[in-house]
Amino acid sequence: MDLAEELYELTGKKQRLFASIASGARSWDQARRVIVKAEHCSHGPNPRFVVTNLPLTDKYLYDKVYCARGDMENRIKDQQLDLFAGRTSCQRWWPNQFRQLLSGLAYTLFDGLRSRALEKTVLAKASPNRIRLTLLKVGAVIIRNTRRIRILMSNACPHQDLFRTIAFRLNSS
Repeated sequence: MDLAEELYELTGKKQRLFASIASGARSWDQARRVIVKAEHCSHGPNPRFVVTNLPLTDKYLYDKVYCARGDMENRIKDQQLDLFAGRTSCQRWWPNQFRQLLSGLAYTLFDGLRSRALEKTVLAKASPNRIRLTLLKVGAVIIRNTRRIRILMSNACPHQDLFRTIAFRLNSS
């Protein structure tokens, strides 16, 4: 941590250093490998410790395995909070199961939208709630005829260009 702080003071840029140590709790029968991430940035020190038995490099394990697991937990939280998967308030099993099914389908739709149409936009890593509020919860007039569907939005809509880009990407894929 001291080295990361010194390097931050010299460069003014965030510093991330990795190392492994052998450590063990009293209840463990042997010492285990602990990955240490020493980070220092403008917010101060940010140390992290991960216990592992995997034989990969420290940085790879932290960035690709440990952080990916945290990202998956964020996706579960998105589904529970934004798509109402945590709400199983019915006393019977089938309605609760159906709600979970609809929530899973909604998440799949949002994830597909994110990967196909929102790539390299401000909503590329947005939560389902933010995508819903920005793109789906807008006032518009929809006119449909035999050849096309027209969406007429108010001139005051702040996300018209983003909506147009996404519609074009979905139409061309």
